[in-house]
Amino acid sequence: MALPERLERILTLLQSTPRSIRGHALLDLSRTLPPLPPEYHGDMRDQLERVVECQTPFFLATRLEEDQTVRMFFDAPPQAPTIRGYAGLLSVGLDGEPAQTVLDLPEDFYYGVGLEEVVSPLRLRGMGAIVATLKNQVRRHLERAAA
Repeated sequence: MALPERLERILTLLQSTPRSIRGHALLDLSRTLPPLPPEYHGDMRDQLERVVECQTPFFLATRLEEDQTVRMFFDAPPQAPTIRGYAGLLSVGLDGEPAQTVLDLPEDFYYGVGLEEVVSPLRLRGMGAIVATLKNQVRRHLERAAA
């Protein structure tokens, strides 16, 4: 299965980056993570789902738009730049893609681009759990929309 073009571009760039600075590239992606919109602050924060498999407190929410595209919202502490970088990668690479594209994404799509050389196995498992949670939310949105 082909990956979405924006995501493919980011992964190609990561793969072509020398191993010695690949971790820094992921940190650069952490800076692209947009802040949570106001509707996810305060009392509405409970709309975010925690990804319990992540070592770091990591939360996400998705919204299915009328045109069946997916909007993604992530929250992770600034002290967790690796996982924020991964969230930035997902945000830049997948936000606004069709729901089916998100559902078709392999949970380990990032293997083979060199992240496994700079990220611990525990963090890699957390990354897979983020994708699984993301896809589960999209499935729930589609089920509600079909009902």
